[in-house]
Amino acid sequence: MSAEFGGRTGRQSRISQWLRGRRPKEAAGDGGREDLLLAAAAAGLPLAPAAHPADGYGCSCDRVGCPTPARHPVSFAWQTQSTTDRAQVERWARHQSQANFVTATGMVHDVFDVPLEAGRQALRRLLEEGVEAGPVAESDDGRMLFFTLTRGTPEDEDEWWPCELDCHPETMDEHPGLRWHCRGSYVLVPPARLPGDDRGVRWVRGPEHALPDPLSLLEALTDACARYAGDEPDHVGASWPRH
Repeated sequence: MSAEFGGRTGRQSRISQWLRGRRPKEAAGDGGREDLLLAAAAAGLPLAPAAHPADGYGCSCDRVGCPTPARHPVSFAWQTQSTTDRAQVERWARHQSQANFVTATGMVHDVFDVPLEAGRQALRRLLEEGVEAGPVAESDDGRMLFFTLTRGTPEDEDEWWPCELDCHPETMDEHPGLRWHCRGSYVLVPPARLPGDDRGVRWVRGPEHALPDPLSLLEALTDACARYAGDEPDHVGASWPRH
């Protein structure tokens, strides 16, 4: 990992200063994509370039029948390439103007990835109960992403386990319930474009919100996903983390 990360207080201070220094018209104009990526990097989310939609529902990569079009990193070295360095993110954003970006999980942050309706129910409950929900994104492929602190850090290596114990990014369709992205995984970071007309990934609550402890969200998310599975017969076989 090519970036250095500070504590939560330092991160909040840096991103708050950065956001206060932006003019509203900048975020709304052509620089809006770059501004949002820089805000994510300033919040400590390590970024790496990803594929983008091509030819309608295809992918910009050269893989025939890509199973995750516009949803995967460009480089196989994405874990070591991922960075929060502002200058590098600016270069990528400007020279790869069509690219989506992923953020590597399990180093600074994890991501709870849940069905959209379940996520919306859980978010309402969390806000009503006064729980800090942290950054949250919605995807037009029917998912909601809750960004949290990671379960492990390089200092406590024994507490880490790979995301493959839950699921792998390329086998997500086999896990329609709650997915816990941790070490070895990634998610698209807003703003991102998905194949199809006007489909993408966007922030509901931006990266200026502090990353919460994942356990503070888990009960609300699992309860909402259980209700969602009960309401949707096709999701009865949803996979749950077993740890």
